[in-house]
Amino acid sequence: MALNRPAGAPTPRVAAASPLAQRIMASTTKGDCGPAILLLADGTVFYGRACGAAGTATGEVCFNTSLEGYFEVLTDPSYAGQIVTMTYPQIGNYGIDPADVQSAFPGDTHRAPATPALRGMVVRDMCRTPSNWRSALSVPEYLEQQGIVGIEGVDTRALVQHLRDHGAQMGIVSTEEFDLAVLADKLAAAPQLVGENLVQTVSSPEAHPFTADDLPPAHEFALSANATRRAPYHVVAYDCGVKRGILEGLVRAGCSLTVVPWNTPASEVLSMNPDGVFLSNGPGDPDAVEETYAQVQELLGKVPVFGICLGHQMISLAAGAQIEKLKFGHRGGNQPVMNLLTRRVEITAQNHGFGLVFPSLGALVPELSGGVAEHPANGDLRFWVERCIAPVVENERFGRIRLTHVNLNDGTAEGIQLLDHPAFSVQYHPEASPGPTDAHYLFTAFTRLMDGESDYLNIDIASDRLHGWSF
Repeated sequence: MALNRPAGAPTPRVAAASPLAQRIMASTTKGDCGPAILLLADGTVFYGRACGAAGTATGEVCFNTSLEGYFEVLTDPSYAGQIVTMTYPQIGNYGIDPADVQSAFPGDTHRAPATPALRGMVVRDMCRTPSNWRSALSVPEYLEQQGIVGIEGVDTRALVQHLRDHGAQMGIVSTEEFDLAVLADKLAAAPQLVGENLVQTVSSPEAHPFTADDLPPAHEFALSANATRRAPYHVVAYDCGVKRGILEGLVRAGCSLTVVPWNTPASEVLSMNPDGVFLSNGPGDPDAVEETYAQVQELLGKVPVFGICLGHQMISLAAGAQIEKLKFGHRGGNQPVMNLLTRRVEITAQNHGFGLVFPSLGALVPELSGGVAEHPANGDLRFWVERCIAPVVENERFGRIRLTHVNLNDGTAEGIQLLDHPAFSVQYHPEASPGPTDAHYLFTAFTRLMDGESDYLNIDIASDRLHGWSF
């Protein structure tokens, strides 16, 4: 393993903070924190200080560009198997309120309820003395309680630039081992993200309800009156690592949920006679979650289906599509997405490292795609944004499928709609936990789909903004 160092420089074998540096830090609010190290698979090394639990952790190193919401990021089950770098330089300023936890994991014999799934956290500057009336503890205290290794003092700008240039990659972070050869050996032996089914590690072990009674009272101060509708819709929600915020968004839109494990047979779901089925977000490689998308194949056409993030990929795989691993993924609360149906731009919250290859769904239907007969050769779906067209393909399994949303940063697919079956999906998270509320209309769109409305996705978010987001 080659290290990134100047030509001719001696190979560093062991790295640790000097006694003088440790004494200086002990006299500040940082306290007596020990050294920490981050080694990437390509040999790049970053040194810093411990800001969480002691130990060593391996995982895919990725980055999140959100300016706030670090606790929601920490507790998002979609980060299972990953070491998360926050690009915003100061983390922990407003502390943590446990009511904001996003893990909906109910607990089992191996893991406690709401246990975070990520492997480690990387920040530039960690605040140990938060100031916020809702704060119950600091981020370092939480990381230590949960056994999550953290490292601060890293030049996160350099790290993120490296990941953008070379792609997300495996890494190892440690507060106890500083021999680079030993770390390299441990990293080489660690399981890879691609091909590993991480969904089974974060899904609910058994079915359970989630209703308006499960909404956190601590959030009521931020909600308008009558924010939760009467629940006329019974929805079965596949838990592939679902966030609480998404479940809460469905409940506030009028759904009473039965949350089921990731591999629940379609026949069992249909026997519950649901008004609709929801496919949740989740971690890792979607191709490794065959037991879920195999059930989706049986559900499409028999009941209205709505998928978010991994759920979007499950619908795509059920239709026979190809999923690709993105170079560094989309993670953060500031991703611009064009809704091709309404021509409105949504600023969205996202967390995924894989994406749908839209042309793999089928050949274009020219008469429904502005006369265009061939997919753009470079694969950039902003081709359709520029032409104000929501193209339609003919899929061998499920008929006509329309591209509804496109990422404006890189031209990847962000949403599809099945025209011959009641189903749609998006690649991003509409519940704003954390992030903007532009895409919250999708929960209402799902209820409209269950009501049998043909134009269920045609909701103008600009109108919602003018009316105080009354969707």
